[in-house]
Amino acid sequence: MATPAPYDLAIDFGGDLFPVSGCSPRLSWKPSAGIPAHAAHELEIHVEDRPPLTTPAHDHLYVDWPAPPLRSGERVRWRVRWRGEALTSPWSDWHTFEAGLLDGDWTAHWITPAGDPQKALLPSGARPAHVLRATFTAAEVVRARLYSTALGVYEVLLNGERAGTVELAPGSTSYDRTLYAQATDVTASLLLGVNTLEIVLSDGWYRGQVGAFRKPAGWGELLAVRLELHLELADGSRQVVRTDRRWMSTPSPITRADLMDGQITDFLAARGPERPVLVDAVTAPPIDWSPAPPVRVIEDRPAASLTRMPDGAWIADFGQNASGWIALTDLGPAGTRTVIDHGEHLDPATGDLTTTHLDIQRPGDPVTVFVQHDEAVSSGAADEVFEPRHTVHGFRYARLQRGEVPLDASSLTMRVVHTDLRPTGTFACSHPDLNHLHEVARWSFRGNAVDVPTDCPTRERIGWTGDYQVFLPSAARLYDVSGFSRKWLRSVRDDQLDDGRIANFSPDGRRIKLGGDKRLDMMTGSAGWGDAVVLVPWELYRTYGDRQVLAENWDAMVRWVEWAAATARTARHPSRVARSEAPLPHEEFIWDGSFHWGEWAEPKPRTEDGSPVDSTEDAPEAWMKADKGEVGTAFLYRSTTTLARIARVLGHDAAAARYTGLGARIKEAWRTEFLDATGRTTVDTQASYVRALAYGLAPENLRDAVTARLTELIEKAGTHLGTGFLSTADLLPVLTDTGHADLAYRVLLQRTSPSWLGMLDRGATTVWEEWDGVDEDGNANASLNHYSKGAVIQFLHTHTLGLRQAADSVAWERFVVAPVPHASVDWARGTFDSPRGTIAVDWRAEGASLHLTVDVPPTCTATVVLPDGQELTAGPGRFEYSAVTD
Repeated sequence: MATPAPYDLAIDFGGDLFPVSGCSPRLSWKPSAGIPAHAAHELEIHVEDRPPLTTPAHDHLYVDWPAPPLRSGERVRWRVRWRGEALTSPWSDWHTFEAGLLDGDWTAHWITPAGDPQKALLPSGARPAHVLRATFTAAEVVRARLYSTALGVYEVLLNGERAGTVELAPGSTSYDRTLYAQATDVTASLLLGVNTLEIVLSDGWYRGQVGAFRKPAGWGELLAVRLELHLELADGSRQVVRTDRRWMSTPSPITRADLMDGQITDFLAARGPERPVLVDAVTAPPIDWSPAPPVRVIEDRPAASLTRMPDGAWIADFGQNASGWIALTDLGPAGTRTVIDHGEHLDPATGDLTTTHLDIQRPGDPVTVFVQHDEAVSSGAADEVFEPRHTVHGFRYARLQRGEVPLDASSLTMRVVHTDLRPTGTFACSHPDLNHLHEVARWSFRGNAVDVPTDCPTRERIGWTGDYQVFLPSAARLYDVSGFSRKWLRSVRDDQLDDGRIANFSPDGRRIKLGGDKRLDMMTGSAGWGDAVVLVPWELYRTYGDRQVLAENWDAMVRWVEWAAATARTARHPSRVARSEAPLPHEEFIWDGSFHWGEWAEPKPRTEDGSPVDSTEDAPEAWMKADKGEVGTAFLYRSTTTLARIARVLGHDAAAARYTGLGARIKEAWRTEFLDATGRTTVDTQASYVRALAYGLAPENLRDAVTARLTELIEKAGTHLGTGFLSTADLLPVLTDTGHADLAYRVLLQRTSPSWLGMLDRGATTVWEEWDGVDEDGNANASLNHYSKGAVIQFLHTHTLGLRQAADSVAWERFVVAPVPHASVDWARGTFDSPRGTIAVDWRAEGASLHLTVDVPPTCTATVVLPDGQELTAGPGRFEYSAVTD
């Protein structure tokens, strides 16, 4: 039988309908079955107008570009095969991509709508969009590439046809330093003769509202756009159409556009006079090309139900909480105003839409009322469609008002919008609730993957570092998040403060690094949040084998760890000052003297009448001043030792030795300060014991005692978890790995609050911010789409299914299959499309026997651990095992 060819060729850049790279893309592919160990590959590369290149490659992941740097617009096709002494595989299929328009080659001007300086004086959230227009004449065109970007959100139309499929371009970045462009093939939209280009431009992430308190983003004062259309004509000549002073601007029918508040489109609005644009009125960073896939419309969902309310409004239920917008195809007779409000919940008493659970108040300020509000005014045209592409909402339900004009459910479509991530992982088992939980967590991440990883798609919608640090291992099982994560990490680096602190969220439109908000400045630099700059790149490296993600974040990692270590040396919590005026020797390694969010969102204690007690709201000053040194020191140890590992990978030997030694001292300080001789932590919380075990802080002779106390606390809580934001993902693995799998499953399958299945029983379709996101009376609290608690699904993959990467493996070169059977689960199956190929695990318990099938991809080795403890090694291929379970 013939040896298969390599497959899944890719570069480390994104693109719309075709990949678009910078000047030196890296090449990756998956090896074919039957490839010999350490086989060499051969690349064949064709760059237009250059001689073909054939070159060897000794790896298949992130191979450096082996040719001279690409020039703007060059088209590339390449393929690969592996070559052995006696056998050579067939060539792979061709993979094609293009270089984008590189920064130094842009000749277009930045143009700003004529009325924008006046519109900028309007409140953020209340500004209209603009239309910029130009006409040009073209002869017969054989190829056309449109290159464009903006300071603001934009879309381009060529002769009335929308260019490309990217939504919310150019995306969310830290606009003071990073700006990405988009490239589109528009050949089919060109006409012979006169053509019209239009750009619709709105505030977007650049100048719109950001965060829970809807403050204006501070990236710049004026909107602007830059565009070049490169035409290759049939006669062999070239033509470039670019933004310049010949363009005109006019008001848009979009009379209000804000990513958070919503969009109003008046199709009857007078277009207004055309006015010349302003030219080069802005300062922008260099233009680059993104490593991430684009935001797109991923799927359409019809309304599951449409209910008429007593006041005449309609409530549409789409059956799923998601991110996106509603497309409305029936706008009614001319002049009909359709008003649409979006939300996650219905009032249990009235059945009407309610969003009050998303209102928020900062001390001393008025309540920020939550709004997701669209409007459309019909012109009466039969083919008119309202699709608000200059906003995005988090919602399951919509309330529509249009007076007495009828509304048909078939005219409503929820368009689910987020980054077009490639699915990589599947999971299913015999327990329907666990399958449901997996799906709910997957939807929760999807709703929070609109160009950057956000905390929620409603109230705040910002890229909190702690949230993604917690969820990334689960995200990387569900989807290929390599480019998506690298794009976000660039903003994390861009937003880093001069002293080394990492902002709580990135991209940071509030621009904390400029020091304009003393409260936010004081709350910047938290353990578990800032540590994302170390922990996220490390997880990406382990998962995908991308060494460059470590190298490009190295300086930022070092600056963060050095700031945290210096803060530990120089700042002390008042409780320790009271204990001893002079610091004890170990205290220089205790990180307790600066702000920490701590073990955020632990289950709230209850009063005698069952009411929750929220110390962050009821006693905010006491919460702010509380000693969170246990959390801070644990994360300082984790990041420092991880940085030592990264230093070894990058060949920074002196740094590796320094951070290894520093990590040992921090661990000893944690033990001295927070762990007694009986295995009790000073804070005595479930979270502290989980950290002690998961991070290796507990000494070997106390691990059993630490485990015993953790299990005791869980049993005292009625087999409910008591962990919060930072440790919940590690709770079930820690219990199982210390011999308490039955307790882990009892916690997992708990149905009373706090519990995951309790959320499902109360109707969750995404993971809630609070365990009682919907209380027993049906009232909503906080966000109903906050993915961090959904990190529990990692346990379903690593323990229920039993598939995990070996501890010291990179890019899944070695993995472990060790299912943890339980009486509640008879079978499990799942797959993971690893960088080396698809791994599949399928097991079934029948009586006292377990039957297991494992598919091992090429260049991988599996260690299969059977229930009786027997360990077997398997190379590439399919393997079947049977073993006695007891």
